[in-house]
Amino acid sequence: MYKKFNCYRAGLKISGHIHKKKSGRLPAVILCHGFMANELTCYAYAKVLAGLGYAAFTFDFCGGGITSRSDGKTENMSVATELRDLEAVYEYVKNSKYVDPSHISVLGCSQGGLVSAIFAAKYREIKNLILFYPALCIPDDAKRGEMLGFKFDTSNIPDPVSKFPMRIGKCYVEAVINMDYKSAISGYDGNTILIHGTADSIVNISYARSAKDLYSPCHYHEIEGGGHMFFGKHQIEAIRILKQEMAI
Repeated sequence: MYKKFNCYRAGLKISGHIHKKKSGRLPAVILCHGFMANELTCYAYAKVLAGLGYAAFTFDFCGGGITSRSDGKTENMSVATELRDLEAVYEYVKNSKYVDPSHISVLGCSQGGLVSAIFAAKYREIKNLILFYPALCIPDDAKRGEMLGFKFDTSNIPDPVSKFPMRIGKCYVEAVINMDYKSAISGYDGNTILIHGTADSIVNISYARSAKDLYSPCHYHEIEGGGHMFFGKHQIEAIRILKQEMAI
C-alpha cells in the first residue's frame, strides 16, 4: 500500500506517504530526509522496510526542501522546526490504525539524521535509531560561519543567510550555533544503527566515528568509498545492511 497522509504542526500541514505490504498493526519506521531534499530521497529505504514487514512513513519537512509538499517557508526552517515536525509525525504514527505504537523506529538521512538523533535523546522509547550519514557537523559549521555552501559573519548573522538555491533564514543558524551536538544527541540507549561513507565530503566521517561511542548498543558500518548520500553500489550496500539490521 502506498497512501497519502497529512498531519499538522502549529497550523502547518505536513504531507507524507505510508508504505506497507502487510495488514494489521505493524512495527513502524519514520524516515526523515536531508537538507534541501524531500521524502522522495527516502523512498528506496521505505520500500525495503515495507518489504521487511514495517509500515514506513515518509514525509516532507515544513520548508525543508526546494520542492516540498508540506506547508511552510524555507526561510523559517531550522533543525528546531524540523524536530517539531518529527514530533508531530510521531504522534500521528502512534495513533495510526496501521501501527503497533510500542514498536516505532526513526531513520534519518543527513540533516534528518541530526534531527532524528536529537529526537531519540528525548523520546527514548523508540525501538531503533537508524542514522545514514548524519549531519552532526551542522552546529560546528555554524560556529565557523560556513554551512552547506554558504558563509556568514557569526557576529552579525544576515537574514536571510542564503538566497540560492534555497532561501535560508537567520533562524537556521541561531538554532544550532550554541549547540554541542554530543550533548544534544546523548541519552538514547536503544538500538542504534549508524552507516557512513568513508568518502563523504560534506560530513567528515570523524563525526560518525565519534558518535558511535555515544550509543550502546551501536551497530556501526562504514561504506568504503561512499559519499554523502548513497548511490549505485554504495546504496546497494546500505540496503543490504538495512535488511540485515532491521530483519523482523
